[in-house]
Amino acid sequence: MKTLIKYLCIVFLLMVSRNIYAAPVNISQQQAASIAQQVNAGRVLGVKRKGDTYQVKILLGNGEVKIIQVDVSSGKIK
Repeated sequence: MKTLIKYLCIVFLLMVSRNIYAAPVNISQQQAASIAQQVNAGRVLGVKRKGDTYQVKILLGNGEVKIIQVDVSSGKIK
């Protein structure tokens, strides 16, 4: 009986701890565009996801097109 109780306690603890270590939430394309615009003011032409980065294409005021890479999981510029 004691073994059964110990086993049930271990199963319960494993079930509870599973939610603690949930995967990080990724940022959206819109959030990536906003982050890229904070660094380079301009008009966002498009956002594409390639692997673990968003590639944000921005048209600058001088007519230059710049591609900013934003990390999907952290939102940091690469």
